[in-house]
Amino acid sequence: MMWKLLIVLQVCCLCLFSALFAQRPYWQQRADYHMQVELDVNTHRFSGSQEIVYQNNSPDTITKAYYHLYFNAFQPGSMMDVRSRTIADPDQRVRDRIAHLSPDEIGYLKALELKQDKKDCIFRHEGTILEVELPKPLLPGKQCVLSMKFEGQVPLQIRRSGRDNREGIAYSMAQWYPKLCEYDDKGWHPNPYVGREFYGVWGDFDVKITLDASYTVAATGYLQNPDKIGHGYESAGTSVKAPKGDRLTWHFVAPKVHDFVWAADPDFVHKTAQVPNGPLLHFFYEEKDETKAWEELPAYAVKAFEFINQHFGRYPYQSYSIIQGGDGGMEYPMATLITGHRRLRSLVGVTVHEVLHSWYQMVLATNESLYPWMDEGFTSYASAITMQELFPPKNPVLNPLAGSYGSYFSVVKAGLEEPMSTHSDHYHTNRAYGMAAYSKGAITLAQLGYIISDSIRDRGLLRYYNTWKFRHPTPDDFLRIMEKESGMVLDWYLEHWMNTTNTIDYGIRKVWEKDGKAAVALERIGSMPMPVDLMVTYKDGSRELHHIPLRIMRGAKPREYQDAAYLVRDDWPWTHPFYELQLSRPVADIQQLEIDPSTRMADVDRENNLLQLEEGMNFYLNAAGGH
Repeated sequence: MMWKLLIVLQVCCLCLFSALFAQRPYWQQRADYHMQVELDVNTHRFSGSQEIVYQNNSPDTITKAYYHLYFNAFQPGSMMDVRSRTIADPDQRVRDRIAHLSPDEIGYLKALELKQDKKDCIFRHEGTILEVELPKPLLPGKQCVLSMKFEGQVPLQIRRSGRDNREGIAYSMAQWYPKLCEYDDKGWHPNPYVGREFYGVWGDFDVKITLDASYTVAATGYLQNPDKIGHGYESAGTSVKAPKGDRLTWHFVAPKVHDFVWAADPDFVHKTAQVPNGPLLHFFYEEKDETKAWEELPAYAVKAFEFINQHFGRYPYQSYSIIQGGDGGMEYPMATLITGHRRLRSLVGVTVHEVLHSWYQMVLATNESLYPWMDEGFTSYASAITMQELFPPKNPVLNPLAGSYGSYFSVVKAGLEEPMSTHSDHYHTNRAYGMAAYSKGAITLAQLGYIISDSIRDRGLLRYYNTWKFRHPTPDDFLRIMEKESGMVLDWYLEHWMNTTNTIDYGIRKVWEKDGKAAVALERIGSMPMPVDLMVTYKDGSRELHHIPLRIMRGAKPREYQDAAYLVRDDWPWTHPFYELQLSRPVADIQQLEIDPSTRMADVDRENNLLQLEEGMNFYLNAAGGH
């Protein structure tokens, strides 16, 4: 008996060992920045020093490191320049402008000196990437200090960053410093900057910015020396005027962020608004006739934060800055740059969109290069919901994401769609990228509500935020949260929706009388399978929602329509192109049948979704099919 017991114990230990190592535990790197930078507003050049405490939390020994040098993109012949001049539909803000920059208008960023724990590193500039050989391998669980001296020139504003934007803002300092690339379970991510997305290492930032004393600075983080700065910042409840002198140093700290932005202009006004039980909002802009709408913006921004906090998770910082600058709207931790010469609704719209990036990207820090739809798409979805709350439509809107669906259908019809799994930089057209990242990304959430119900999806979004905040979630992480919340299997959804360009098309093929009751034949015409909601409206005004789950879902959503009977029918195997169900009443009683009356399913041909029965009709055959 003893030998049997030993065998059982060995098997149990082996199973336990296998379970422990079946999934590699999650880890992420950490980089804490201390930076000082001095800007000459006459030459637009700056010099700085940087110290990064880099913690290697990976299981790997690191022998190399990479930095982003984004400003090097703004030089003739750069990858961004060539890409913009050769892509079929260039961004109109860029086009061939980089190619025509003069030496005093280009951007550049150079490392002058780089040390690891006071030992010199060998490094090489390769366009927008700095390649570094570490003199000492960084072991798992260890940290080192990377010290750098650098210099740069602020480019003429073309894309996101730069000086003298079209509205006259002096400096929009985004992607301005040597930024350590992220290292994760896929290795290093030293993606050249060609104009798309970003990915950063979590850490704390301590930044000192010195420039002409006449400029007001807005930035990520919390200002540490308002009493020395003045410029409308308050100390002990009193406005303090800027001291005399030609230069001032602004000191900001920002905890738990993965980037740092700042802007500066001599004509900025600074106003604030407090979100109840939330952050203090800061507004920086030039007061002109073109910025009148900014006077009303704070009230809308406060309402937006209150609504978003309730529906998508609580904003985790104590402040947020809305700054006039840049070339449209661009998100950063605790701040955004937006162009400001807008009508009120446009101004509120761009603010809401960029604010929501604080949830989807600044806190849920996905790799935007690989999964831009988890950033732009989720933000677009939440923006549509929030804007509907701020500007209620006169007539109820059936689907507030109708614009996103329209964009998706248009690109599909044009034959330009590419899979959402495509790397951001590798789409063949800007149109295909924009649709996949923004429109199809937003539909991902709206359509998920169709599959598992809006209420479960909304609970899942809160759970997703609270589970993965301050981390780097992937599509699988998001999907697992939704599976746990719904109790369903959902892997098939992203397999089709993200990895392919398979489209959805269901139709009502046939209605006939069978044993005195109506029978309905449905057809899957598109390649992507979906559960089907069939709404039957009878002539007496009663309604029935027949929900047909996919067999591979292993479950069904709860009732959503309170004014219609809810019937869950037999599962539909995805291999079967046809499905037949029988109703409880004859054909003569039916007024209308409709697949997906909510319009949340991205069916590319809705003409075959609706059937209105005429008086005396006891048989219907869809023109697309036969008996």
